[in-house]
Amino acid sequence: MKIEDKLAAKHLKLPDPPKQRGKLRPAICVGSIVRTSGHTSTLTGKVGKDLTVEQGYEAARDAILKCLMAVKTVTGDLEKVSRVVHVLGLVNAADGSTGMPQVMHGATDLLLELWGEEAGWHTRSAVGVYQLPGNSAVEIELTVEVGT
Repeated sequence: MKIEDKLAAKHLKLPDPPKQRGKLRPAICVGSIVRTSGHTSTLTGKVGKDLTVEQGYEAARDAILKCLMAVKTVTGDLEKVSRVVHVLGLVNAADGSTGMPQVMHGATDLLLELWGEEAGWHTRSAVGVYQLPGNSAVEIELTVEVGT
């Protein structure tokens, strides 16, 4: 089953293609590697104060969908992704919050659901930060390998 069909089966869809903003591109391809800029969740607030870890989990799923659309704009088709390589997750965390890994499971779980264990497992960093642009709950950078 194609990646976008898997998304549709989960009642998920890719957002509109990102527009270039300021001095950054949504994603670039160098050789067989595609790397995205940071893409933020629509959900706003601090995890551990304004939002629960479960809401943060959903915010991470939202942000990774934006990353996938950025990858698609560079590659033309998510079917060209042969492996998920790395996810960097920044979580807008309240003082004392320790749920960053659980929040970022939202992105990891979705990538595993879409690409399976063979190509979906990746390295990951989950970092709590004081603030994110627009008070977004989560910002994610994604690195994938593409085939020919």
